[in-house]
Amino acid sequence: MVVSVAEFKASLSEGSPAPSLEPPLAGLWWVARGDWDRAHRMVQDERTAEAAWVHAYLHRVEGDLGNAGYWYRQAGQPVATGALDAEWERIAVALLAA
Repeated sequence: MVVSVAEFKASLSEGSPAPSLEPPLAGLWWVARGDWDRAHRMVQDERTAEAAWVHAYLHRVEGDLGNAGYWYRQAGQPVATGALDAEWERIAVALLAA
């Protein structure tokens, strides 16, 4: 089980995410590995605020800010405007602490 951001980041050297990861964290894992499509598949059908937050981030990465805004609202999160890597870290910290 991943318990810290450092361990989560270290797991990026593995071939796949830990099977125990919930879809939002698995989505963050896949996007960090450069597989946006797989990350999107992990969260697109999930109906949790956490999945919506990752979904918003993914559409921001994609450059689709209108769609990202919709998903930020679904997540109950403010629309992010800072650096993408900082947002990734913020989401990871929040999800790992939950």
